[in-house]
Amino acid sequence: MARLAVIGSKGAMGAALRDVIEGSAHDYAGGADRDDAVADLAGKADVLIDFSAPQALEANLAAAREAGLPIVVGTTGLADDDHRLIDAAARHIPVLQTGNTSLGVTLLAHLVREAAARLGPDWDVEILEMHHRRKVDAPSGTALLLGEAAAGGRGIDLAANRESGRDGQTGAREQGAIGFAALRGGTVAGEHSVIFAGEQERLTLSHSAENRTIFARGALLAAEWLIGREPGRYGMADVLDL
Repeated sequence: MARLAVIGSKGAMGAALRDVIEGSAHDYAGGADRDDAVADLAGKADVLIDFSAPQALEANLAAAREAGLPIVVGTTGLADDDHRLIDAAARHIPVLQTGNTSLGVTLLAHLVREAAARLGPDWDVEILEMHHRRKVDAPSGTALLLGEAAAGGRGIDLAANRESGRDGQTGAREQGAIGFAALRGGTVAGEHSVIFAGEQERLTLSHSAENRTIFARGALLAAEWLIGREPGRYGMADVLDL
């Protein structure tokens, strides 16, 4: 049994996490939000789970490091500087960072990597995602995670081969590009499809999230797995041993 604390506890994911933790064998050690001291929360917990905002990441990592606690970072919309902060913290504490804690999405990313490696650059890759109207970042963290999987399968850099937000006279599609399209509306928890379009055939790998509870359950599993690990940076693929 572990004491689990949630940063961003007043958000939709925070509420789902609290419900899942309280229904498990673990203790809910409390939550923190904008005006709360994460350092005080860290003193009551064995693991921190962060689903807050990119602006809070540096302080959250510092609190985890100061307390010597593992931390699960599920916050999306992270920039390169945020990932450098995670790398620095991971030299001192275990950090599991992911754009999506769903076990299904984790396996989907594995399949996308395998497909991209085997099909080659003649197959165009397009990633389509849809989320609820309140989501503020695009493409979603999950879409980027899937894009990284496709790029990794091909041995290329995603940033150098990414196409997003096509509009107007864009010209022909670049060979080897990985395209992204984002839809927003309603209450969609998360829809992701990776389309491999070849000559006269298409392969589509997809995942549908019906409820945020799947992300909360995955985050709980990640937190359980992280306890007792050596300092380092981990992902959901490590949890599933992929």
